[in-house]
Amino acid sequence: MAPRDVPYIVVSRLPLYLRALTFLAEEGKEITSSQELGKKLGLSPAQIRKDLSHFGEFGKQGTGYEIGYLQQQLKRILKVTAKWQMALIGTGDLGRAIVLHYGGFERRGFHIATVFDRDPRKIGKKLGQFEILNSQLIPQYVGKAGIKIAILAVPASEAQNVAENLIQAGIRAILNYAPITLSVPHSIQVQYMDPVIYLQRMTYYLE
Repeated sequence: MAPRDVPYIVVSRLPLYLRALTFLAEEGKEITSSQELGKKLGLSPAQIRKDLSHFGEFGKQGTGYEIGYLQQQLKRILKVTAKWQMALIGTGDLGRAIVLHYGGFERRGFHIATVFDRDPRKIGKKLGQFEILNSQLIPQYVGKAGIKIAILAVPASEAQNVAENLIQAGIRAILNYAPITLSVPHSIQVQYMDPVIYLQRMTYYLE
């Protein structure tokens, strides 16, 4: 099945399956089932089997799934068998925290390759192992390096303009931490990381 023929909601669950399988493997397990995965993720076993069936047959009835094999197949489907290079734009508190304190990207196949900021007081200084580059260099650097993914950690007032510059430079996927919805072409993938949105979704259900 072609990638764009698979429903978005199905693709969005695949990383959850991969994460659950990783935890199971770290516990020393070699075999799992849709029932076990469903219990861990709050999904029905039938939903898990249906999701995976979009991409092939990965288990045996009565036996379950071989964890290592299913991990490899999901990584292949999600295209994370090799590391993806990323550009980080914005070195405020959030950007600094991502570079200096968050190691989750690297462990899961994503490598921050370069860091940009427009503040002349920061340009040329070191942030961890990186020299902070001038944001004006995005077009020439990103294209030359073949970087396709960017992390946007800039104020909302700057986010749209920076996103447009990134897209012109060849970026095709943006992880956006700015509290604003970006206007981008349909071919550009954007994911939003605004914790207030998720808090507001939860408070709806609270007394």
